[in-house]
Amino acid sequence: MQRTLLPKLLAVLIAVAGSICAAPCARAQSIEPRAYSNIPVGVNFLIAGYAYTQGALEFAPLPVSDPHFDSPTAILAYARSLDIGGKSAKFDMSAPYSWLSGSARNDLSGQTVSRQISGFGDPAFRLSVNLMGAPALTPQQFASYRQDLIVGVSLQVTAPWSQYDGTRLVNLGTNRWSFKPELGISKALDGWIVELMTAVTFYTTNTDFYNGRERATDPLYQAQAHVVRQFARGIWASGDVIYYTGGRTTLDGRLANDLEQNWRMGATLALPINRRDSIKVYASDGVSSRTQNNFALFGIAWQHRWGAGL
Repeated sequence: MQRTLLPKLLAVLIAVAGSICAAPCARAQSIEPRAYSNIPVGVNFLIAGYAYTQGALEFAPLPVSDPHFDSPTAILAYARSLDIGGKSAKFDMSAPYSWLSGSARNDLSGQTVSRQISGFGDPAFRLSVNLMGAPALTPQQFASYRQDLIVGVSLQVTAPWSQYDGTRLVNLGTNRWSFKPELGISKALDGWIVELMTAVTFYTTNTDFYNGRERATDPLYQAQAHVVRQFARGIWASGDVIYYTGGRTTLDGRLANDLEQNWRMGATLALPINRRDSIKVYASDGVSSRTQNNFALFGIAWQHRWGAGL
């Protein structure tokens, strides 16, 4: 009995480890390997993470120069794998809590501003569906599944339900909605996985930006690529690169010279602990930035999973 179940349990373990912690990275500029991997239907994920950024603000590019901010962030997320029309799918949601401190030059006033604040950032909600190559499977069916080519799509929505003060230039929230549709392609190649993703993020207008001003943001376009190496017992590592452009802002009808054309590179390592728990470590840094809003990022996340007979 145990010999019969062991390969099936191992297959499920590798699958859920491969999908580890996609939810905590739900930002327009985030790097997310294995976002479209297949996992058995009915698996729940609880994710607790810690991320540390230094430099510019990842979550809200602002009209500032020479930014020096430190932003430790705790992240809590939940995800569940679904069956949508016979296709594997996943819903996830995440909420960050940050401690922000630092200073930058205010380009609107010409003065240096300092900020020290803690509170919740904007929560994110996402639905992903694998359209090809990843059918909805039970854990028993999944034991014989082998990835070839997967094509998936997702829609992420970020809500302005965070701490925000319209009299301050630097905030934890953005006071606007965002909508990010994405297309992802994942190809398995003899122990390796090559992934390509393209997305665009649309923003609503912030009607209370810095003392009642109106700030609109053009769509932000991005493309990212990952080369993933799979090892025994569900361990995997990846090299990651992302390019994003656009996001030019208009403040009270005046177009700003803040078009983003930025490159980032990073690496990710996922380590299963047991059938139900895994850890992911990730880091990334800016390679080049037209608007000088580079930031360094390091993060670690723990994931607990249950359901579907695990």
